[in-house]
Amino acid sequence: MLGSNARPAVARFWAPVVARLGRAGVTPDMVTIIGTLGAVASAVFLIGNGFLFWGSAAVTVFVLLDMLDGALARARGGGSVWGAVLDSTGDRAADAAIFGALVWWYSGEGDNRLLVLLALVCLVLGILTSYIKARAEGVGLSADVGIVERTERLILVLVGTGFTGLGIPYAVHVALWVLLVGSAVTVAQRFLAVRRAAADRPLPVPPSPPAP
Repeated sequence: MLGSNARPAVARFWAPVVARLGRAGVTPDMVTIIGTLGAVASAVFLIGNGFLFWGSAAVTVFVLLDMLDGALARARGGGSVWGAVLDSTGDRAADAAIFGALVWWYSGEGDNRLLVLLALVCLVLGILTSYIKARAEGVGLSADVGIVERTERLILVLVGTGFTGLGIPYAVHVALWVLLVGSAVTVAQRFLAVRRAAADRPLPVPPSPPAP
């Protein structure tokens, strides 16, 4: 999976920036919030209004901050539980804004009902991909498998959208179809991984409250 394999290279790329930000007192949470708000705003106001290339470019810049906040947290000695929840929530918000902006544009002036459907299905499959992993980890299992994780999902949708903005025909169609199939396979892979790891294990029983 690209998302996992790219992490060492990304860490080396960001190392000088991380050092400067750390000295300036910038926290990972600040980076997460700026990246999320920037990605959401870029998707809504640019992609949602048909500026597909510039919207994709702007979202990409802010999404790169998602890699920076983790590197900054590690440089500061490790992240926090709050930071992890904030980061995951920001990821979901940015993803929803990107696909929601495509739905908005293509249900209006873009006038393409097929792309509306594809974007909606890809959004739902992306949510399921993340939810299965989170729910599995909540009961002590692992579901860190799949051919399309968030990195691949963003590359496909942003490259396809950006190329469409440059006038390349059917670029976003191809990207969304590939993403749909890859996401469906990933959902199935994660279900199977959880099924194998569960092996008929019962749900953990919370401890009983102490007797009064």
